[in-house]
Amino acid sequence: MKSIIQKSRGCYFCGTTKNLEEHHIFFGNPGRKISEKNGFKVYLCDQCHRIRESSPHRNRKNDLMLKELCQKEYEKTHTREEFMELVGRNYL
Repeated sequence: MKSIIQKSRGCYFCGTTKNLEEHHIFFGNPGRKISEKNGFKVYLCDQCHRIRESSPHRNRKNDLMLKELCQKEYEKTHTREEFMELVGRNYL
């Protein structure tokens, strides 16, 4: 499934279209499967995804920002209860 957040294919943070990777906003098990099934992901270049200090894997602030944005977008068409049933936590 496509991203519910991102409409164009480029790095969500820096905009480049090179070396893109999918970032599953909720990762680990079962988070990755939930993210894949529901479009809870964004495209990030390898630098923004894993290497830079601002990477959501290395920077809690950016990790939470993506989780909040994901929940807001999901709740445009679903209830908060449905989101919490999927993810197990409210980020708003």
